[in-house]
Amino acid sequence: VQLQASGGGLVQAGGSLRLSCAASGRTFSVYTAAWFRQAPGKEREFAAAIHWSGGSTYYADSVKGRFTIARVNAKSTVYLQMNSLKPEDTAVYYCAAGPVITSSITLKGAYHYWGQGTQVTVSS
Repeated sequence: VQLQASGGGLVQAGGSLRLSCAASGRTFSVYTAAWFRQAPGKEREFAAAIHWSGGSTYYADSVKGRFTIARVNAKSTVYLQMNSLKPEDTAVYYCAAGPVITSSITLKGAYHYWGQGTQVTVSS
């Protein structure tokens, strides 16, 4: 599976962005997909995840209520809608996928496949 993230950019605080992650490979539709982010000088951290069916979603407390993860398996694409953006959301955002069990869903080491990252910058 190869993942290609896009949609990052520069936005003012309070604004919105939608990230996309396009996957190649027939097995993507059966994998859990997630978004992680990494700010300068910090560890890569979990942001959101979605089960292969789209029936269950998970969010970090820092983004809950502002970000929404969704997927369209027919298009092999996962989205991250980000609203009410804050300067602290500034980071490189990475999409990831893999056969991840629920108890490991927030752990970056559990994901087999990673995209190249897309920069999100939120100005104050």
